Amino acid sequence: MAAAAASPSTATVWAFAAATCVKLLLVPTYRSTDFDVHRYWLALTHALPARQWYVDASSEWTLDYPPFFAYFSRLLSLAAPLVDASLVSLPVPAAPHSSPYLLYLRLTVAFSDLLLLASVLLLAVDARRRQRPFLALVLVLWSPALLAVDHVHFQYNGFLMGLLLLSLHFLEQGKDLAGGVAFAALLCSKHLFLVAAPVYFVYLFRHYCCGRGVVRGLGRLVLMGAGVVAIFAMAFAPFMYYGQMQQLFSRLFPFGRGLFHAYWAPNFWVFYIILDKILAYVLRRLGFNIEIPEASFTRGLVGDSSPFAVLPKVTPITTFLLVILAMTPCLVKAFSNPQPKHIIRWVSYACSCGFMFGWHVHEKASLHFTIPLALIAMDSLDDVRHYFLLSIVSCYSLFPLLFENQEYPIKVLLLLTYSTLMWVGFSSHLSANSAREEKKANASGIIVKQKFTGWISLWYLSGVFAIELWSQVFHNYVFGDRLPFLPLMMVSVYCGVGMMYSWMWQLLWIVRHT
Repeated sequence: MAAAAASPSTATVWAFAAATCVKLLLVPTYRSTDFDVHRYWLALTHALPARQWYVDASSEWTLDYPPFFAYFSRLLSLAAPLVDASLVSLPVPAAPHSSPYLLYLRLTVAFSDLLLLASVLLLAVDARRRQRPFLALVLVLWSPALLAVDHVHFQYNGFLMGLLLLSLHFLEQGKDLAGGVAFAALLCSKHLFLVAAPVYFVYLFRHYCCGRGVVRGLGRLVLMGAGVVAIFAMAFAPFMYYGQMQQLFSRLFPFGRGLFHAYWAPNFWVFYIILDKILAYVLRRLGFNIEIPEASFTRGLVGDSSPFAVLPKVTPITTFLLVILAMTPCLVKAFSNPQPKHIIRWVSYACSCGFMFGWHVHEKASLHFTIPLALIAMDSLDDVRHYFLLSIVSCYSLFPLLFENQEYPIKVLLLLTYSTLMWVGFSSHLSANSAREEKKANASGIIVKQKFTGWISLWYLSGVFAIELWSQVFHNYVFGDRLPFLPLMMVSVYCGVGMMYSWMWQLLWIVRHT
């Protein structure tokens, strides 16, 4: 840790190198259908001209990310023929993947994580703040959820989070124009970050454009608008020229997929479903003729958008309004007092609102706020306590993604290692701070006795162990092959409690302190 304090950049690079070694060890592990999706997009963007990318329907894995990600796939495909020509040929071979084939795709994910490293290095030392603790940077680079989702399940979230953190770095530094342009590039890479757009708009309008005179403010507004429009033009202009904008947006926003993803994200709608099922059961017991919809949520499949028995139908516009309503206190704060030191917290909260109340939320979207919050996890004792609980719950909620037996020790070891790192690192950090405060105050006792975990948190986290024990051991013993979706439901509901707590904690912190 002394070396880390003396040279944060060097220590951060070494931490990233260690994480990369772990990623290489994960190459042979399970890969989800997302592997087939990205493998197909690699071939699609290489073998076909751009005008066919969003109209091609020769595969079930149609391109449904914005154009910058398609260009990114095209870039990754350039060296692919040197490894295996079938990587970029259509139709994509259905034969088992060769080792070079698999290794190349895995390495593209690890390579794209260099953007995350660059952003973390920039965030390591902030000219407007004290130097960030080395542990906060390690918490980002060694995120077990990111390792599991990207390097086992298979996605490119490290690259996308690197873009988000780069944008936040610019905003912290007061480089608002660069921050806005970087965020526009992020939106053109993955549109799910749109949930943070209201915070960006309000903050940039107030901090960059207002309070500088009418002429200068108007000039800055035009400059920011021109920068953002230029980025969107680079992404979408070719497809506008091809007359494919309607087709493209139908791919990006497939509202017919339903309120839930195949596996329930642990958010507000979990409790809505459970309440609906409880009400249906009670009313049927009371003699009411309550019909259970055929497309039941408990099948864990993408189906009907609102198969509720009692409660009102949930529509996309309902979820949109709830997200904006939940975000309103943050928007008010960003408008009334737009300070760069709060931007990470505000953006993280906006992503939390999207996760808790959004439409068809993927459980993996918890990365959008847990990773930025790691950067401010050591700003206060309350932040330490909050992040310790949130990071464990968020990672555990992703366990069902890696459902094969051979990956079970891996996901458990990743979470236990990260939890131990936090326990030791936070304890050491708080001990050092307490010793300094005690020396200043010349008080008796040590403040470190104010531990970063209370009894309620410990009891809740012990419940995670109980849920996992039931899922792995007792469920099959009690029910056999019956109720196969019950363990998943238990994980979603229990983790949903922790996620709701995190969302409310962030909301109260923003209202009281920003």
